[in-house]
Amino acid sequence: MTERAEVQVRPGVEGDLTALTDIYNHYVRETPITFDTSVFTPEERRPWLLSHPEDGPHPLKVAADADSQEILGYATSSPFRAKPAYATSVEVTVYLAPHAGGRGIGTLLYKALFESLAAEDVHRAYAGIAQPNEASRRLHERFGFRHVGTYREVGRKFGRYWDVAWYEKEL
Repeated sequence: MTERAEVQVRPGVEGDLTALTDIYNHYVRETPITFDTSVFTPEERRPWLLSHPEDGPHPLKVAADADSQEILGYATSSPFRAKPAYATSVEVTVYLAPHAGGRGIGTLLYKALFESLAAEDVHRAYAGIAQPNEASRRLHERFGFRHVGTYREVGRKFGRYWDVAWYEKEL
């Protein structure tokens, strides 16, 4: 059995909150992938979880080990901008547990996310990728995203400035 067959992708639920927060906090503490600079408690992340209902244009997909049910990663779509005319655009993202990379889990998560979005009134998906991040660039290009521009030195974390490359996909 391949490792892919051992991973289940499902909607995220309240019981996943601690594991999802732990995954995100790894990226807050250790990487420039997110520009958050302080870790969160699960209670602080609860509004984020609740903003991703199972139905609608902003789902949360979770990958879990089929045997242990350990959360290996998640993918979401979120509002791109707050103004009403942006309602048919979403920003998408994937986060994996530190030991879960290179197993195709990001691909499984995005496949499930984009299948969900196909039934929604969504026209474009956008992804901002802090540079450098070759694995994320490859994943997004595999799903048909194209580079549309780079914000230079747009965020400061760990005492230095980081670029963010923006990618777009027609849905």
